[in-house]
Amino acid sequence: MSPHISAVARREAIQEFQHAGVLFAPAKAANAGGVATSALEMSQNSMRFYWTFEEVDDHLRKIMTDLYRNASSAAEQYGSPGDLAAGANIAGFLKVGESMLAYGIV
Repeated sequence: MSPHISAVARREAIQEFQHAGVLFAPAKAANAGGVATSALEMSQNSMRFYWTFEEVDDHLRKIMTDLYRNASSAAEQYGSPGDLAAGANIAGFLKVGESMLAYGIV
Protein backbone atom coordinates (compact mmCIF):
# COMPACT_ATOMS: atom_id res chain seq x y z
CA MET A 1 0.00 0.00 0.00
CA SER A 2 1.36 3.44 -0.88
CA PRO A 3 2.09 5.85 1.98
CA HIS A 4 -0.59 8.23 0.66
CA ILE A 5 -3.31 5.58 0.62
CA SER A 6 -2.17 4.34 4.01
CA ALA A 7 -2.35 7.87 5.47
CA VAL A 8 -5.84 8.38 4.04
CA ALA A 9 -6.98 5.01 5.38
CA ARG A 10 -5.67 5.88 8.85
CA ARG A 11 -7.35 9.29 8.75
CA GLU A 12 -10.65 7.70 7.76
CA ALA A 13 -10.30 5.05 10.48
CA ILE A 14 -9.61 7.74 13.08
CA GLN A 15 -12.70 9.65 11.92
CA GLU A 16 -14.80 6.49 12.23
CA PHE A 17 -13.58 6.00 15.80
CA GLN A 18 -14.35 9.63 16.62
CA HIS A 19 -17.83 9.52 15.08
CA ALA A 20 -18.57 6.34 17.05
CA GLY A 21 -17.52 8.05 20.28
CA VAL A 22 -14.51 5.79 20.74
CA LEU A 23 -11.68 7.56 22.56
CA PHE A 24 -8.72 7.53 20.20
CA ALA A 25 -5.23 8.02 21.61
CA PRO A 26 -2.92 9.47 18.99
CA ALA A 27 0.28 7.52 18.36
CA LYS A 28 2.41 10.39 19.66
CA ALA A 29 0.59 10.28 22.99
CA ALA A 30 0.46 6.50 23.24
CA ASN A 31 4.19 6.25 22.51
CA ALA A 32 4.95 8.97 25.06
CA GLY A 33 4.23 6.55 27.91
CA GLY A 34 7.10 4.30 26.88
CA VAL A 35 9.42 7.25 26.26
CA ALA A 36 8.52 8.78 29.64
CA THR A 37 9.12 5.46 31.40
CA SER A 38 12.59 5.24 29.81
CA ALA A 39 13.35 8.83 30.86
CA LEU A 40 12.23 8.10 34.42
CA GLU A 41 14.43 5.01 34.47
CA MET A 42 17.46 6.98 33.22
CA SER A 43 16.80 9.71 35.78
CA GLN A 44 16.48 7.17 38.57
CA ASN A 45 19.70 5.43 37.50
CA SER A 46 21.73 8.63 37.16
CA MET A 47 20.68 9.79 40.64
CA ARG A 48 21.23 6.30 42.03
CA PHE A 49 17.72 6.28 43.44
CA TYR A 50 15.37 3.39 43.76
CA TRP A 51 11.74 4.23 43.15
CA THR A 52 8.99 1.80 44.04
CA PHE A 53 6.49 0.76 41.43
CA GLU A 54 4.01 3.17 43.02
CA GLU A 55 6.44 6.11 42.77
CA VAL A 56 7.19 5.42 39.12
CA ASP A 57 3.48 5.01 38.47
CA ASP A 58 2.77 8.37 40.14
CA HIS A 59 5.40 10.13 38.01
CA LEU A 60 4.11 8.48 34.85
CA ARG A 61 0.49 9.24 35.72
CA LYS A 62 1.34 12.96 36.09
CA ILE A 63 3.23 13.01 32.78
CA MET A 64 0.41 11.29 30.89
CA THR A 65 -2.28 13.41 32.58
CA ASP A 66 -0.42 16.57 31.56
CA LEU A 67 -0.08 15.22 28.03
CA TYR A 68 -3.83 14.54 27.85
CA ARG A 69 -4.68 17.98 29.23
CA ASN A 70 -2.31 19.71 26.79
CA ALA A 71 -3.70 17.82 23.79
CA SER A 72 -7.31 18.29 24.88
CA SER A 73 -6.80 21.99 25.59
CA ALA A 74 -5.01 22.63 22.28
CA ALA A 75 -7.74 20.80 20.35
CA GLU A 76 -10.44 22.90 21.99
CA GLN A 77 -8.51 26.16 21.67
CA TYR A 78 -7.91 25.62 17.95
CA GLY A 79 -11.42 24.52 17.00
CA SER A 80 -11.31 20.73 17.23
CA PRO A 81 -12.75 19.92 20.67
CA GLY A 82 -12.39 16.25 21.56
CA ASP A 83 -9.95 15.52 18.72
CA LEU A 84 -6.92 14.33 20.67
CA ALA A 85 -4.99 13.53 17.48
CA ALA A 86 -5.28 17.13 16.28
CA GLY A 87 -4.63 18.42 19.79
CA ALA A 88 -1.45 16.35 20.17
CA ASN A 89 -0.19 17.64 16.81
CA ILE A 90 -1.01 21.24 17.71
CA ALA A 91 0.48 21.00 21.22
CA GLY A 92 3.66 19.42 19.81
CA PHE A 93 3.97 22.09 17.13
CA LEU A 94 3.50 24.86 19.72
CA LYS A 95 6.13 23.32 22.00
CA VAL A 96 8.68 23.14 19.18
CA GLY A 97 7.83 26.71 18.15
CA GLU A 98 8.28 27.98 21.72
CA SER A 99 11.65 26.21 21.93
CA MET A 100 12.77 27.74 18.64
CA LEU A 101 11.81 31.19 19.91
CA ALA A 102 13.59 30.59 23.21
CA TYR A 103 16.80 29.61 21.38
CA GLY A 104 16.53 32.57 19.01
CA ILE A 105 16.15 30.39 15.93
CA VAL A 106 13.02 32.26 14.86
